[in-house]
Amino acid sequence: MRKCSIVSLLGHAAQNTGEITLNIRLPAEWEIQDGVLMAWPHEGTDWAYILDDVRLVFADIIRQITRFEQVILTAPDAAAAREYLAGTGVDLSNITVCEIPNNDTWARDFGPITVFFNNKPVLLDFAFNGWGLKFPANLDNLISKQLKQQGKLLPNLNTIGLVMEGGSIECDGLGTILTTAECLLSANRNPQLDKNEIEQALASLIGAKRVLWLNHGYLAGDDTDSHIDTLARICPNNTIVYQACNSPLDEHYEPLKLMERELEAFTAPDGSAYKLVPLPWPKARFDEQAHRLPATYANFLIINGAVLVPTYRDPENDCVALEIISRVFPWRETIGVDCLTLLEQHGSLHCVTMQLPQGVII
Repeated sequence: MRKCSIVSLLGHAAQNTGEITLNIRLPAEWEIQDGVLMAWPHEGTDWAYILDDVRLVFADIIRQITRFEQVILTAPDAAAAREYLAGTGVDLSNITVCEIPNNDTWARDFGPITVFFNNKPVLLDFAFNGWGLKFPANLDNLISKQLKQQGKLLPNLNTIGLVMEGGSIECDGLGTILTTAECLLSANRNPQLDKNEIEQALASLIGAKRVLWLNHGYLAGDDTDSHIDTLARICPNNTIVYQACNSPLDEHYEPLKLMERELEAFTAPDGSAYKLVPLPWPKARFDEQAHRLPATYANFLIINGAVLVPTYRDPENDCVALEIISRVFPWRETIGVDCLTLLEQHGSLHCVTMQLPQGVII
């Protein structure tokens, strides 16, 4: 750690002027959570043309999450969002709706990232610039601050100048970060920093002890510059679940094969090879303009007692994906959620959610 830099950043006064060692840890997604943050689709979002369809998907995701933990939902009209959810039979007792405007609904990328600083949760509000200046993000970038102001989250929310989305990093809770060079080294995110400086920032801010970089792998139609949560996920017991492609005629076959070889070369913290678990390749989906949509089973959400897995009305592959993920998480219920509609805006289940670890929700 650099001298006192993280102490100042997280709002803690340095105890002396000498070098200090700080205990900073990014928890794994499978650790205990208080709840999940989401943002409601409304007429002002890009969902307007299929608003009824996407609201049903959001209601289903919320319904499943609230069986196990809380949901904090932001919406420009809180009363209308509550009324809609109640009308679909969602139990509101485990939901807090906060009246906050939003550009869009990708909470994974604008929501706060929680680290444990000396074993206490601290919220980091990284800058969100619409995935490298592609889309408006002025409202989304303020959501974490407004949740703090409304007293819904811990008051120790710290604004971070680094541009980074939650979907761009995976972790094991022990200091390993898995990411993609395409995203974290994007010229429209942090052009002032090179790869080494990005690694130093990850070490100082989220306690990264090592960073595993993927240089291959992508999904056509993905606006995020290859977010890792669409490609490969770190799971318990030195396991990595990843999106594979078994069709040599598909444009994804070669890049995902190259990604697979990179994963095979990585080692776990104990020096052993990772157990690699491929996911089936979902049926190709296209929008009305015949553009490929980024369907992936890797975009699952881990919550207390369950894993929510996106499905795409592809019976054979949906069932295989659910069965594979149930083997990786045998102590959790595996629940499929129809997310075909979410592909219309180039995302899926994990993208619209951000877990809030234990101790974060007030």
